[in-house]
Amino acid sequence: MIVGLIIGGVILLIIIIFIACYNGLVRKRAAVEEGFSTMDVYMKKRFDLIPNLVETVKGYAKHEKETLDNIIKARGANYADMTPEQKMESSRNISRMIPNIMALAESYPDLKANQNFMQLSAELSQVEQDIANARKYYNGCVKNYNIACEVFPSGMIAGMFGFQKATMYEISDATERENVKVSFD
Repeated sequence: MIVGLIIGGVILLIIIIFIACYNGLVRKRAAVEEGFSTMDVYMKKRFDLIPNLVETVKGYAKHEKETLDNIIKARGANYADMTPEQKMESSRNISRMIPNIMALAESYPDLKANQNFMQLSAELSQVEQDIANARKYYNGCVKNYNIACEVFPSGMIAGMFGFQKATMYEISDATERENVKVSFD
């Protein structure tokens, strides 16, 4: 009788641990998805802001058309049709091109004083900060989820139920590691 209770208790404990690990993995995966969605909102906002900024600059820097066209190309295709990986790559491309827009603005004092340009650049500066914060949050969620997918016993449960490690948002080159400066003082 006592042996039966002990065996029953051990089985119940294993079931509770199993359920807790599974639910923890589900919660962590949901946090990763939510973190990406938050970052995605800001990347989309910047994605949509870039053409307005480029058009404003074009009015002042007509002979810089090639540079500005390259910036629009870096934006990529229709944002809604992109996969998460393509969205992150498009964001990396845009981050590389923003200094080019700012360098053009420095060459044109009238442009720097343009009210529309000042508003767009202030908005871009805020969006860049929001993206940086969202990336930190997303990567933190990914780290917690990936750890849960690897440690015992949740790693076993992750393997049994097909939980895959998530991809961190990483910077691909040294120029992108530098802060994007959006300043028109």
